[in-house]
Formats: sequence, structure tokens, C-alpha cells
Amino acid sequence: MLQPIGVFDSGYGGLTVLREIVRTLPQYDYLYLGDNARTPYGPRSFETVYHYTLDCVRHLFDQGCRLVILACNTASAKALRNIQQLDLPKLYPGVGPHDPARRVLGVIRPTTEVIGAYSKTGSVGVLATQGTVASESYVVEIEKFFPQLNVYQEACPMWVPLVENGEYDSPGADYFVRQHITHLMAQSPDIDTLLLACTHYPLLINKIKQAVPTGTTILSQGQIVADSLVDYLLRHPAIEEQCSKTGQRLFLTTDSPTDFDRKATLFYGEPIQSVQIML
Repeated sequence: MLQPIGVFDSGYGGLTVLREIVRTLPQYDYLYLGDNARTPYGPRSFETVYHYTLDCVRHLFDQGCRLVILACNTASAKALRNIQQLDLPKLYPGVGPHDPARRVLGVIRPTTEVIGAYSKTGSVGVLATQGTVASESYVVEIEKFFPQLNVYQEACPMWVPLVENGEYDSPGADYFVRQHITHLMAQSPDIDTLLLACTHYPLLINKIKQAVPTGTTILSQGQIVADSLVDYLLRHPAIEEQCSKTGQRLFLTTDSPTDFDRKATLFYGEPIQSVQIML
């Protein structure tokens, strides 16, 4: 039985993270699950996001995954801590080194562990969904690693719909990108580093580059998360040994596979074939 590394997102954005993980660690098997039938997660309550995320994590574990990555900032912000602290010890306690407990990782901590190294002014901006901004997860986590940093946030509710409707490179996207960049930069003239704290946003990178001041550093999460996963597997050999390594990539969606496959190509960078599941 395959024991792939599970990668979860509420929709398509997590494929930008999976793409970088596969490039960095191509030998492993991966199982991606997009909960497209219930997306978007951003505007939903903490409780709803938590239950939806737990549903998907449990399904990935049922499919043989020992390690699951929440490649979704909203799920990482609203559900990860409860799943790690409350659910995993109860549902998957593990019985020894050859049957380790399941693990769930997010995308927020790997990013906040390194973001301070990119800023020279000590002021960073976070562009994210409404849910991620409301959670203040980035503010709290950055404070732990870089208490001297000033963190400014801007919610960008139109950016995900623009991307998922194929308008990310259209003239119509310019207005919404510039609007939110302007709002964020107005909070402080010292912001020199911008974090794209939503996995959809890398598709808007060309528009974002045009809208930010010259010299601004723009951080996407894909490679940061991939590098963090390399380190995690080295530090947790009991988990690493359980991950199968035949180079397979499998894709699941809770909605139409035809629609998922068409849009997913934009995020993943190559054609895929998905299977629909019901949760």
C-alpha cells in the first residue's frame, strides 16, 4: 500500500506548494486533496474551517498518508493547532518507532521562521485572505521568531476569485492588485518585504511586481515550505521511513474532476487527472 505524503488545500492554491515540494523531493509519493466543493474557506468561521479541514485530513490518513501538509493558509490559521493538539493524540497516538503517530504540518510556521532574514527595515507586509488576516496567526507567529519586526496586514478578498476564474493576468486584475498593495503600503513607508500569505497569490506575481515600490522583496511560500519539509524529514526519520518512494502523484477533489483538472493545470504547471471523492 502506498503511504504518500498528503497535501491539502481548500481548492487549487496548494498546488503551487506541491509543485515546489515535488521539484525539491521528487522521489516521494504525493496525494493531493482539494476540497473544491466547499471552497472558499477564507470567509468561513473558525469552527467550520476546522471541521472541514479535519474531514480532509482524516481522509488522507485513511488513504495511507502518515504525514499531511496543510498547503492552505486559512486552514493552517484556523484549524492546525486544534488538529495537532486535540485530535491527533486522541485519534492517532502511535504505538512505537515503526508505527509513529500521524503528523500534520502547516505553511505559516515555516514562513514566519525565516521572514525576518529578508527585511532590512524591520517592517514586513502580509497579503492574505480575510480569514488569515482575522486570525492574526502571522502577527503572533512572527512575534515569536522576530519580536523586533513590525507586521502590517491587508486582506485581499477579490484575489482568489480572480485567480480561480482565470483573470489573474487580465487588465481587470490590475485594479484590485493595486488597490490592496496601495492600502498595505500606506500603513508604513518602511515596508520592504511582502509575504504572499495565500497559495493562490503566486499566479498574480507579475501584477504584484508592477504595483510594489522598486526594491521590495516578494516572498512566495512554495519553496520555503519545500525546504522546511526537507529539514523536517531529516529530523524525523521514523516518519520519513514510512513515506513511500515510487514517484507517484495522485490527485483528489470533492467537486467535478473535469473542472478541477482544467484549472489545476494553471497552478501545478502540467496536466493532471483527478478522482472525485465524497466526504
